[in-house]
Amino acid sequence: MMDSSDPVLTLEDRASVDPRSVLVAIPTLNEDKHIGATLKALIGDGSLPFKVVVADGGSTDKTREIVKDMAAHHRNIHLIENPDRIQSAAINRVVEHAADPHHSILVRADAHSDYPVGYVMSVAQSLVARGAQGLGTVMDSMGEACFQRGAAWAMESKLGSGGSGHRGGTRSGWVDHGHNAGFDLDMFRKVGGYDPSFVANEDAELDHRIGLAGGRIWLDATIRLNYMMRPSLRRLSVQYWHYGMWRAHNILKHRMRPRLRQVIPPVIFLSNLVGLMLAPVLPMALLVPVAYLTLLAAVTLKTLTCKRSLCALWVGPVLFTMHMVWSAGFLLQMIKGAPR
Repeated sequence: MMDSSDPVLTLEDRASVDPRSVLVAIPTLNEDKHIGATLKALIGDGSLPFKVVVADGGSTDKTREIVKDMAAHHRNIHLIENPDRIQSAAINRVVEHAADPHHSILVRADAHSDYPVGYVMSVAQSLVARGAQGLGTVMDSMGEACFQRGAAWAMESKLGSGGSGHRGGTRSGWVDHGHNAGFDLDMFRKVGGYDPSFVANEDAELDHRIGLAGGRIWLDATIRLNYMMRPSLRRLSVQYWHYGMWRAHNILKHRMRPRLRQVIPPVIFLSNLVGLMLAPVLPMALLVPVAYLTLLAAVTLKTLTCKRSLCALWVGPVLFTMHMVWSAGFLLQMIKGAPR
């Protein structure tokens, strides 16, 4: 839920923040294709003394070598180990082992995203100016290869984003959850940081606990980053399987009521499944999956017309994968129940 009653802050309105109070955490695992560009984008000309810590989960490519080489030229870049490998544990480890007493703001960054100039301080300034305990920024999906571009266009659609404000949205406001970008470090510690058992959806789970602790999350749509889509349908499937499963895990852990946009995909999944099962004895039941596929075809055709690129032919298959795989993971976890 978004409350945009507060006016949007301009760059001039943002609070002055001492860069030395900012700690940047970047989890990595085999990110040698992106980590160099990510670090360069985040540190800029290197004149601002915020601390950047890369927590590596045991990369077998050149990620660690790239970070070490950059650290040799930039004193504010550091590399630590993340033996638990996953992102949630990586951020916690940075706070536990690399935060100094003067750090009061935590900025989270991902190795495979494209960040604009001044991103780190924009996040910190917006967080302080709003008096928020968490700050979300907007991810604009993108891709280099044809499949990635098609997947990005699918994500841009209502069927892809589900109306989520941090997925290409344009409105700033108070939200229950946004793409994790910044935190008040005291609040982060107060709630215990990320739940390290979460492989995915750890950001929404943390935002929920911040809300329970009396904190608020501000989504700043004026701060945007480019998010690189997965490079293949198989990789996308794995991602959305985890998304669905861990969203259910989050709901079960906190006994939450699912939002409408989280209910619709499983309903479509079950409706299609029942339609296919009944088709041999009740042919009319096929109208349900046919209607769904027709909707995907219509969205694909619309995108093809607007983008004038054959890469738009991936929109339908990507939306189908997102909906069905996410729903399968979600429903399976709901049936299994919360781990004891």
